[in-house]
Amino acid sequence: MFPEITRDDVFRLETRRLWLRWPRARDAAAHAAIAARREVAEMTARIPHPLPPGSTDQWVIDARRANAAGEAITLSAALGSGRRDLIGSVSARFTPEGRVEIGYAFSPEHWGRGYATEAVQALVDAVFMLTREQAVEATARVVNPASQRVLRKCGFSHAGSGLRDFPARGGLLPVEEFRLDRKVWHSLKGWAVPDLVARERRQPAAEGGVAQAWSEVAPAA
Repeated sequence: MFPEITRDDVFRLETRRLWLRWPRARDAAAHAAIAARREVAEMTARIPHPLPPGSTDQWVIDARRANAAGEAITLSAALGSGRRDLIGSVSARFTPEGRVEIGYAFSPEHWGRGYATEAVQALVDAVFMLTREQAVEATARVVNPASQRVLRKCGFSHAGSGLRDFPARGGLLPVEEFRLDRKVWHSLKGWAVPDLVARERRQPAAEGGVAQAWSEVAPAA
């Protein structure tokens, strides 16, 4: 389970260019515009295409419920300046086997600019600093080299190939598997990582304090 600090909707991560925060009801239309794109849906396991009306409204409800229960950290990714347009989402979720798996989806208009890398880095940092998990995992379709590059830039190593159930795509599809161990993550940082789990036990951090901590450990790619 994820700790109490992530289970309140004031929780957010700030990076150099992004705000990563809990999804809100008013985000549903923006998420629908992203999920409705064929090139986005086809790389995911569960986004159908065409996108059924109202499905992102339910996605927001489900994401908030899982966040509040400590089962996941699912965050909307918005630009940190200007109109703060919503451009994607990123999540960390416990699998049925008890492992933490990272997922993400971004608007095609914002591909190739490092936003996915920036968001994944921030969320991975949060998972390792706020939990005792020893590894995080992710998968990408073999036909999605861009997603594989994002994971490699975030420090993940290739851990094998296999088949994964993609219900929205009709069944099993080949994927590349990736893993980032805590020891590798720590060495990539190159400096002492603050123990925010201990800090949270001593004194709950204010929203701004948490956000500042994230901005220090989640540089842009």
